[in-house]
Amino acid sequence: MLKVKGLNVFYGAIHALHDISIEVNEGEIVTLIGANGAGKTSTLRAISGLVAPKSGEITYNGTSLSGVPAYNLVNMGIAHVPEGRRIFANLTVMENLELGAFNRKDKDGIKRDFDMVFDKFPRLKERTWQQAGTLSGGEQQMLATARALMSRPKMILMDEPSMGLAPLLVREIFTIIQEINKTGTTVLLVEQNAHMALSIAHNAYVLETGKIVLSGSADDLLHDEAVRNAYLGEC
Repeated sequence: MLKVKGLNVFYGAIHALHDISIEVNEGEIVTLIGANGAGKTSTLRAISGLVAPKSGEITYNGTSLSGVPAYNLVNMGIAHVPEGRRIFANLTVMENLELGAFNRKDKDGIKRDFDMVFDKFPRLKERTWQQAGTLSGGEQQMLATARALMSRPKMILMDEPSMGLAPLLVREIFTIIQEINKTGTTVLLVEQNAHMALSIAHNAYVLETGKIVLSGSADDLLHDEAVRNAYLGEC
């Protein structure tokens, strides 16, 4: 479904990504794990057109994404839940969700998807007309995810969905990610909480200083001694 081959990204003189190659098959949860500054967010931003790669190839369902504006990816079925949530703080919860469906014309389908996201995120239903910036961190993450789902994506890119959340909310967010995947949406997940990410993913890549140093099934990496020592706080 998504293939990234030989991706190189620079920020000025800084070589942020070194020949990154990953593959995400339809229906999978694939996770990128690694420390801060490893290149995880840069990889997602390059895929979604927010950063222009110096070289490399990104294809989605066989179509090159080279030169495709970021806003066009939504119409192609790709949604991005960015790091830091990036909700529209001055708009209401409902207005944020409506913007997620901005490109859609199927009124009946949009109504069904409002019901779907309110079923998944009942706290958002209780706060429909509340200003989004007044929500808690966990509720803002739920809103950012729900807004992406309103575009009815085939693939969703999620950047650090557990950042800054209490442990109970972290578990809730990861359960929701699994539910999203079970409904047929492919997930590419960037996450510092390596244990949680590997526990729900099918396949995984480990990034260090802009390079992929390990890859394989998530279960294999979850039990890999080097990964456990470096990222799971075990020795």
